[in-house]
Amino acid sequence: MGKIIITPDELATSAHKYRKDLIQMPMHSMRETTQHMTVRRGIRYAETVGELSGDIDLGPYSETREDDNNMNIKGRTLYTYLGSVIKNFSPNSVVQSIYDSIITKGENLKTVDIALRVLSYLTAKMGHNLQSHIWNAVRNDNGTTSADLFNGFDTITANEITDSKITTALGNLYEFGEAITASNAVDQIKAFCEAASEFLVDAGQETKLFCSPAIYRAYLKDYQSTVGAIPYNTEYRKAVVEGFENVHFVPLYNKADSPYIHLSAASNMLVGVNQEGEDENITVEKHHAFILQYIATMFFGVQFESINPERLLVGKLYSTSASAGGSEGNH
Repeated sequence: MGKIIITPDELATSAHKYRKDLIQMPMHSMRETTQHMTVRRGIRYAETVGELSGDIDLGPYSETREDDNNMNIKGRTLYTYLGSVIKNFSPNSVVQSIYDSIITKGENLKTVDIALRVLSYLTAKMGHNLQSHIWNAVRNDNGTTSADLFNGFDTITANEITDSKITTALGNLYEFGEAITASNAVDQIKAFCEAASEFLVDAGQETKLFCSPAIYRAYLKDYQSTVGAIPYNTEYRKAVVEGFENVHFVPLYNKADSPYIHLSAASNMLVGVNQEGEDENITVEKHHAFILQYIATMFFGVQFESINPERLLVGKLYSTSASAGGSEGNH
């Protein structure tokens, strides 16, 4: 089989032809995380989100009683920021990085397929980097990476704690008094869930416990040593918290160094994108003899729909320099 060469024109043509699919590809690359959240599309720059509050009661029949209590929307703003990248790359170097896997699959290679694969490879990388910083990103207007594009969930959490909108008194913050380890994780996580609003853990909805893989491993080890081999313990891998059958663990690699764990439903964890109109685009241009430019623009941002305790409980992990390096869970 001869060497495959793709030209700038072929890449540019593929970028135009498959624009819609390519623009959606970053979100496909983020499925490991966003499958546990809610993706909002068609958002450019900002959209007010929030929850309706108020009450209405059916009382004994009366022709004169009227309910004048207002229904209110407690608004929050989901910001999506327009990001851009101009990536210089050698198309044939990218081909070499994916060439072996293509041959292994024994596919019938066509130039258009290779051009699309090159573009898909670069676009998927862009999505992976957004996913890596979905918790810890901090918006920096002068930044150059995905970590600078938007405010991640942990950053939003920290700001709300600073503004006293997430507090233990309000019931949407729980502070761990010690590090979570393989010898205490079950009790610690159960205590955390017990501190949550009944509407969050007992309302029949599936609630997600977003945490680091290390905390999840600590729970598994402690669970195995605590519960042992009693009949209902049919598998080592526990997907839910003991005693809270609707609370599902969501261990994520991008939560590895997070100072928090989050208890919330997927509907409350909003990921904003646009993916509509001409503001978002992917093109390929040639300005050098052997180097091309991959040019992309995309809106992205995240937000909690609500920080009320009925929708969210933040666990602030125990942290002290004395405990650094000594536990399986958080440090």
